[in-house]
Amino acid sequence: MIVKEFAKKNPESLIGKAYRAAKEAHAGQKRKSSEPYFNHSIAAAQAIAEWNLDEQSIAAALLHDVIEDTSYSLEKIKEKFGEEVSFLVDGVTKIGKIKYRGIEAKAENLRKMILALSQDIRVILIKLADRLHNMRTLRALPPQKQKRIALETLEIYSPLAYRLGMQHLAGDLEDLAFPYIYPREYKWLIKTVKEKYDEREKYLKSAEPILRSELEKNEVSVIKTDYRAKRYYSLYKKLLRYDMDVEKIHDLVALRVIVPDISDCYAALGVVHKLWPPLPGRFKDYIALPKPNGYRSLHTTVFCIDGKITEIQIKTQEMHDEAENGIAAHWAYEEKKGHSDYLARKSITAGTKELAWVQQLRNWQREFSDPDEFMKSLKIDFFQDRIFAITPQGSVIDLPVGSTPVDFAYQIHSEIGDSASGAKVNGKIAPLDYQLKSGDVVEILTQKNKKPSGSWLKSVKTGSAKNRIKSAMRRGIKTIIGEKYSKTELRVICDDRIGLLKDIMSIISRSHINMNGVQTGRSGRFVTIKIGCEIIDKTKIEKLILKLKRAVKEIKEISYSLK
Repeated sequence: MIVKEFAKKNPESLIGKAYRAAKEAHAGQKRKSSEPYFNHSIAAAQAIAEWNLDEQSIAAALLHDVIEDTSYSLEKIKEKFGEEVSFLVDGVTKIGKIKYRGIEAKAENLRKMILALSQDIRVILIKLADRLHNMRTLRALPPQKQKRIALETLEIYSPLAYRLGMQHLAGDLEDLAFPYIYPREYKWLIKTVKEKYDEREKYLKSAEPILRSELEKNEVSVIKTDYRAKRYYSLYKKLLRYDMDVEKIHDLVALRVIVPDISDCYAALGVVHKLWPPLPGRFKDYIALPKPNGYRSLHTTVFCIDGKITEIQIKTQEMHDEAENGIAAHWAYEEKKGHSDYLARKSITAGTKELAWVQQLRNWQREFSDPDEFMKSLKIDFFQDRIFAITPQGSVIDLPVGSTPVDFAYQIHSEIGDSASGAKVNGKIAPLDYQLKSGDVVEILTQKNKKPSGSWLKSVKTGSAKNRIKSAMRRGIKTIIGEKYSKTELRVICDDRIGLLKDIMSIISRSHINMNGVQTGRSGRFVTIKIGCEIIDKTKIEKLILKLKRAVKEIKEISYSLK
């Protein structure tokens, strides 16, 4: 049902009241696109409704911007709509204050901080609905703001959606951000692959009835067959790994088979392999071994009609729904059990067996130790033993409760930890055994040639800090890396131009790093450069990569491997 229609037909419902309140609060406000601001609230609420969430979530989506952009207070929301709605609105408001400026090391911790602030999966879903509509209307904003919001979407919100199993939403957010962050690459990709997409779809149209007929002959039940075209940004990322050669991408458009149950998946796979021989090494069983975000399916690549290499995906309807909407699909299953409208929807409980992505969230915390603990209802309570302290530059540092400035220092870099002489917390001098709290801004004071103190072992919380202190005290600082590797190979993909290689090598040379070999390859206007460097310090490598990215605008991708 359309939220607007439902609100008008049920004016005294929670959704109806929230609709009126939000409309009144945003009256007269316009967005940069000149449309009424309230249109954004309705769009966010509609997405939440389409994901089959409860009425509290839809009401909160309607009200999610009133605290930030109107005179409406949180207390008033609590009074009129209840504690649950006010809790959700407050969570979305807090997340809205987090801004990402594109420092790669911050992205993962920012995602964790968002989860910790949320405390409830629905808060994140409302924020994702808000971001989806903002991305669809991004064109109205100034270019600099467009790029910042698109980058934040690509590196923070799309990965969050993916980890919640909402692959369809994650793909939408990536494709909406792509043209703002990489405009030239986007135009090149559209021009290059449009014809190939059409060609592949035409080819699969001829293969689909043959496969369907063979499945029927073998009495395999099929709900439907269709095509899945690879998304533009996903394709771009894959092309970076294949030297920008579209001919090497075999899943540009995949044939998808939806069947009733798991046994039918494997029966269908047998029919496919009998009909068309599989490409060795390209079969993936994500049913037996799901992806970390819970994705399940069988993927096989075969020599199809005329020997053309083609990917076929086989899954059940439930797997398909979960792949599209992840956590939100579970509200849909609850509704099928007898509830048919927003008024009857309630929050549901889900354990780790049902929601595999919960385990992935836990894995973000390196020191999370209780495998039996699981998320009850929608609460993200496994962040209760973590704090998130902040560097003066705005980086978020993830630590266990009880951590000290020494733990913080070692988390940044072992050299900073070893030479720590004092700390400032929120601008005031604090002892090195001070217990940090979430939101503390911490500055570490260092002293040249200082060594770690044995007394630190009594107060530090993290195992990594304890190990580094003991190691430094025993034999000075030695890196394990140095004992295993002797050099690094940089792999750079970039737009070609005259003098490009010279500029890259000049930057490496000025960084006092010796080079011991260069290889180049080309695909269209893209060039792949492999450079051997006599360096094994990961910190120096990462600093060099950052320097190259900033100085050479033609660079599209840099990776490195220790040799």
